[in-house]
Amino acid sequence: MPKNTPKPDYRSDNVEKLQDMVKNTIGNMEAAEETMAFSDGKELEAIREKNARREASIEGFREEIKDETEARKNGKV
Repeated sequence: MPKNTPKPDYRSDNVEKLQDMVKNTIGNMEAAEETMAFSDGKELEAIREKNARREASIEGFREEIKDETEARKNGKV
């Protein structure tokens, strides 16, 4: 049976992947906001809560982008 070994951590394209994740999350937020016009009650509140979580995710992605960019500058990638 083959030994399970972790895959190497290729960080060279992390910034680009994170930027795509930010764009996709913003797109999802915008689509959800459009849906809010046709929602009410519990559904409306659920969309607001999900968008708040998305905003927090975006902030995290942006922090990771800064970290990865700094790592590139320092030759750690």
